[in-house]
Amino acid sequence: MNGPAWLYLHGFASGPGSTKARAFEAWGASRDLAIERLDLRVPSFENLRFSAIKARVRAAIDASAAPGAEALARAVLIGSSLGGLTACRVAEEDPRVCAVLAMAPAFQLAERWKTQMTAEAWEAWRRDGFLEVDDHATKQKARVDFGFVEELARLDVGMPDVRVPVLIVHGRGDEVVDIERSRAFARGKHHVRLVEVDDGHELGASIPRILAEAEAFFAPFRA
Repeated sequence: MNGPAWLYLHGFASGPGSTKARAFEAWGASRDLAIERLDLRVPSFENLRFSAIKARVRAAIDASAAPGAEALARAVLIGSSLGGLTACRVAEEDPRVCAVLAMAPAFQLAERWKTQMTAEAWEAWRRDGFLEVDDHATKQKARVDFGFVEELARLDVGMPDVRVPVLIVHGRGDEVVDIERSRAFARGKHHVRLVEVDDGHELGASIPRILAEAEAFFAPFRA
C-alpha cells in the first residue's frame, strides 16, 4: 500500500461500533480511505490489559504492510478517550505512526481513577479483584479486573512523549477526563493543536466539527 493504514481506537467500555467510530469510517469511505475500527477489548473486557491493547494496535500496523515489510508500514491513529491515550502511547514507542487525532484522551487514567474514588472503594476493588461498570458496547453491567488499572499505573507514567503531529479535540464540559490534562499535554508544543469545544466527554454534538478538523489535519497524509 502507498499511504498509511488508518486505524480507529475506541474508548474504555466502548467498542468498534461506537457512534464516533462509525462516523469516521463513513468519513473515510467518502474519501477512498479504509478506516479500520479495531476491537480493543483484549484479551477480554473483564480482563482488559493496556499492554494487550497496544499490542493489538501494533499488530494491525504490521498487518497493513506487505509480507516482510512490517518495518516500512505507516499508520494514522484516531482514538477516543482510552483510545486516544493508546494512540499517543503507541506513537511514542512506534516510529511507524505518522499522525494522531485524539478525542478527550484519557491521560493519566489510573491516577485519575484513584483520586476520584474513595480510599475504601479503591481498596475494595483491589481486594475483590473486580469493579462493576457500565459497558456502553453491550448496554449491560460488566466487571473489570483490578489488574487492568494496576498494569496501567506502571505503563502510563507522566505524559506521552509524542513527536509526530497531534490534533486533540476536548470538551470544556468533560466531567470524565478533565480538559486540563489535554491543555497540559499541548502546552508549548508546536506540533500539537488543541481544539476546545462546548461539549462533554462523549463529544456527540461535536462530531461535525471533529470531522471538519480532521479534514484539514489529515490532508498531508491522504496523498
